[in-house]
Amino acid sequence: MTENAWTRWPSREALGRAGTSRPRRLLAWIVRLLVLALLLWSAFSQRHVGLWGALAAAAGVLLAALVAWAFFQSTYEHRLLPSLGFMGVLLGIAVAAEATGFTGPALLIWCGCGVGALERLPLGAALPVTSVALASYSAVNNDVWLTTAATVAGMALAGYVLRLDAEARGSAQRLLAQERAARAAEAESAALAERARIAREIHDVLAHSLSAQLVHLEAARLLIENGADCDRILERVVAARGMARDGLAETRQALSALRGELTPLEDFLAELVSTADGAEVTVTGERRPLSAEASQAVRRVAQEALTNVRKHAQGAKVAVRLAYSEHEVTLDVRDSGGRPGELGGAGGGYGLLGMRERAELLGGSLDAGPDEEGFVVTLKVPV
Repeated sequence: MTENAWTRWPSREALGRAGTSRPRRLLAWIVRLLVLALLLWSAFSQRHVGLWGALAAAAGVLLAALVAWAFFQSTYEHRLLPSLGFMGVLLGIAVAAEATGFTGPALLIWCGCGVGALERLPLGAALPVTSVALASYSAVNNDVWLTTAATVAGMALAGYVLRLDAEARGSAQRLLAQERAARAAEAESAALAERARIAREIHDVLAHSLSAQLVHLEAARLLIENGADCDRILERVVAARGMARDGLAETRQALSALRGELTPLEDFLAELVSTADGAEVTVTGERRPLSAEASQAVRRVAQEALTNVRKHAQGAKVAVRLAYSEHEVTLDVRDSGGRPGELGGAGGGYGLLGMRERAELLGGSLDAGPDEEGFVVTLKVPV
């Protein structure tokens, strides 16, 4: 059967103590202890029952307290039949109390059953139980009918208000749990994204560094095969060693950049072209701040483009242009064309592909291809 308002239990968050403030829990315990003390006092204050009758009444009070606790536990576990059974036992104890002259405790138990049923049972089961409990209270109570009616209505209203309050507290607990789960998922996602970003940076740095080293080592191999003198071979080996050292330095710089410790992009490009013969850099437009990812993308594309010029267009002049606009920054690396290098086949050819993927992750683009004179690499990333 489809669950609706009449068959739906109050949530476990509503029936539990989680989310209840400490003063409120303390007040609840004070009320329970006062009720228990009142019941015990009633048991021993009746002179007509004698000592053994008073002891039996006290045992009945303790039994009622134990059954009430069991009722609370079974409702928390959403077990309907045991809950109704415990409620029936409480109503039976109230009837026995009234029959033996303990009218006060009986009335108190009936009121508690009416309120507790409305607060903790599904409405379809709570209404009959509350009706029986409050009807029993009305039949036994000696007050005028108007006072009795007001008391019954107040008890029913109190039970329903407590139910609504518990449901509101339960909803707040569920929302808090969902928010904590969302924050944990967000933190995990951010950590995974940070790891992916670090891995991408390290990959790009190593790919560029190893590619440059491969160029020099391949040149050294060809020189050895052609019987070149030792000085030329040593020059290439030293250059490869320098590339390895530079690769380690760039790895440290990449990690520093991920922490926000970036050198100005213009200074980086000026230093980069200073190591390449026949290269110059031009910066146009109003300088705008870039994110660490965008700045790193520009740096890596410039490095990859200049490495490709050394591999595929030896002796070419290179023009590096960095242009700022309102919404994006454009890097244009253009060579004039040169003599195909003997190392043109060195490397895997995946450098620009990786740069294009990086640009697309940032919402930008990378285009690479020949023009009228040489080869052009153009990167665009949003500011």
